[in-house]
Amino acid sequence: MRRLTLLSAFVIAAAAHAEKPADLQPLPDIPPPPLSVASDADLEPQVTITKRGEDKVEEYRVNGKLYMLKVTPPHGVPYYLVDDKGDGVMTRRDTIGADVKPPMWVIYRF
Repeated sequence: MRRLTLLSAFVIAAAAHAEKPADLQPLPDIPPPPLSVASDADLEPQVTITKRGEDKVEEYRVNGKLYMLKVTPPHGVPYYLVDDKGDGVMTRRDTIGADVKPPMWVIYRF
């Protein structure tokens, strides 16, 4: 039984090897990436630090567009002005990244 299985496997492998088409063509080279793809340096924010009165103001820009301001007053508690929609209207936030509110459902009441 083992010899029959081994012989049939050999015959199938030989038949598969013999069925190569004669008109094989090499694959074309991979084309270079398009020039419109932005590099990592273009995506990094440009930060400009200035003083307005006693406040330290950090302006964050990507591709020349202002998207966030970090204002640090003299007492040291910074706040942020963020352009959420990209329309130029700044919204004040006290922290960045703390806007996630986990869902809180009442499972059981005593």
